[in-house]
Amino acid sequence: MQPARDTQSAAWQAAARRADAPRSGSESRRNEPSRDREPALVGAGAGTAAAASATPRSTASGSLEDLFTGETTTQQIGWAPQKPPKRRRGGGRWIALAIVLILVGGVAGGGFALWNTYGERIQAFLGNGEPLEYEAGQATGEARVTIVSGDTGQSVSPKLFEAGVTKATNSLYKYMVDNAVGFTFQPGVYKLQQQMTSEAVIAALRDPANRLDNSVQLREGLTLTQSLDIISEQAGIARADLDAAVATPSTYGVSASTLEGWIFPATYDFDDGVTAPQVIDRMVKRTIESLDKAGVAPNDRERILTIASIIEREARSSEDFYKVSRVIENRLQPDNTETHGLLQMDSTAQYGANELDAGASSSSANALNSDNPYNTYKYPGLPVGPIANAGDLAIDAAMHPVDGPWYYFTTVNLSTGETVFSTTYADQEKAVAQFQQWCRENPNGGC
Repeated sequence: MQPARDTQSAAWQAAARRADAPRSGSESRRNEPSRDREPALVGAGAGTAAAASATPRSTASGSLEDLFTGETTTQQIGWAPQKPPKRRRGGGRWIALAIVLILVGGVAGGGFALWNTYGERIQAFLGNGEPLEYEAGQATGEARVTIVSGDTGQSVSPKLFEAGVTKATNSLYKYMVDNAVGFTFQPGVYKLQQQMTSEAVIAALRDPANRLDNSVQLREGLTLTQSLDIISEQAGIARADLDAAVATPSTYGVSASTLEGWIFPATYDFDDGVTAPQVIDRMVKRTIESLDKAGVAPNDRERILTIASIIEREARSSEDFYKVSRVIENRLQPDNTETHGLLQMDSTAQYGANELDAGASSSSANALNSDNPYNTYKYPGLPVGPIANAGDLAIDAAMHPVDGPWYYFTTVNLSTGETVFSTTYADQEKAVAQFQQWCRENPNGGC
């Protein structure tokens, strides 16, 4: 029986590997080694209660989570004040007070768990939590933030936090909502500072001087086509010129037939009038710099980039990067009797069928049966080349796989990135069943 294929997931996009890449980790990767940038980025329970009044009312509905998102009210879950105040001040405190009462009344039945989940937000509503803003005047250093077409305050807010600009993931968004700030975000790379107030961020984004017209920011896991699209948009270089610039890899000292995997993910600043070949040359040199730093021999560059690109697309957490690397190495060994040399990676099969970013983690029948040199379900060994760009972490993982006996891995929760690594096919089937159950419970989860 053919072993079940590895099941991996897109959203950093978003702000993200992060929202935009099906297997990117966003999600929470360690800083060892750091995800390099150029210059380095400093930074992308339901519970109901009995009625509090003797007056009959409809069945309680909603959850504590809905209170914080505004999708329900204290009245809907059965905890509205009997006599609403004449003025609508302190509504958040009523919510917090209602939840505190729920917690106090349900300590024996799980109040402690509820406090662990909602305690910080209750404190924030009551004014006792950590403030969401830095103090004015704290701003220091430099940070880069990329805004893309269609970005809003809600999508930009976590990007700012990840770059070290704001104090919380929702700082900017809450500031804009609370102060009725109307603002249209213009695409581009912006130079900001660390530890800014949201008010200062809006002012900086309004200032054209902070928009870096000749800067390009590429995240990990992008294909060559995706990278060229971003370069064209952010640097204002005609796409046709970029296509011509990458047509002959030997121009940049690359012996491969394509520059796939050779466009390093980083933030770049260019002078006015920079040409397409100059941009590509710098990005390829940046890849070589990373390979040299990792101790990759010149003759081994393409192989390491190929492995690193698979890791970049398949792994979630930084720890998983090194485990996925081990799975690849174990499957490439001649004594592999589990998959008999077949890598069976969804990412490679999807790439070969032009379905790498089709929006689903599982491969289509077309991708699995497609006869191309990237289909590692049909052909043993590594694919003919990289499938995406890889950052420093993936390159390091490709060079230093952690010790382990695993031949399989399956991401069993696409929301958290939880991944199960298995040694036997029987254990892999259990993990696949766990993933399938998650998919049934989350029909819109990206399976």
